[in-house]
Amino acid sequence: MNPAKTRPLPGKAAIAFRAIGVIRSGHVDPEQTPIQPVYARACRGRVEVAGEFAAGLRDLEGFSHIFLLYHFHRAAAAALSVRPFLQDAERGVFATRSPRRPNAIGLSLVRLLGREGSVLHIEGGDILDGTPLLDIKPYIARFDRVAACRSGWQEEVDEATARRRGIRRLPSRHAQGKRPSRRQEKNSG
Repeated sequence: MNPAKTRPLPGKAAIAFRAIGVIRSGHVDPEQTPIQPVYARACRGRVEVAGEFAAGLRDLEGFSHIFLLYHFHRAAAAALSVRPFLQDAERGVFATRSPRRPNAIGLSLVRLLGREGSVLHIEGGDILDGTPLLDIKPYIARFDRVAACRSGWQEEVDEATARRRGIRRLPSRHAQGKRPSRRQEKNSG
């Protein structure tokens, strides 16, 4: 039996998500935003969860790191072949972390610094200010850590090149690891 003939293809069904909050950061220019959380370690921001979802944050402060799933709301049109930041070669979009995806969903692993009501304070955000938040999941080392893995074509790129291309130009307060003042955060969004 051919499963494709008995079930509708997933791509044919409409799926709707709604934002559960917004991500705030000092990153307002995509060209100056670090690429990947590892290159944004000193960048602090916050996640503002809508009040109706605040109860779902209970017990989250017990985790040191969380995954943020979000909508790439400022991404260019989707493409199946892209040039990733690490190389100048064309790669299949699903072998990259490019925002130019058929479903513009982003994923970042960030450090959770604390919680104040429905606001999460984070560090390591490589996310543009005003990005719609879709979901939050805790990082759980026993489930998420992979000791031996392959990283495909990315293993061809040395760390110095990856770091130079990934860090970009951080705003000076982020580069020094200082948290933006509430006034600066308010004015950036």
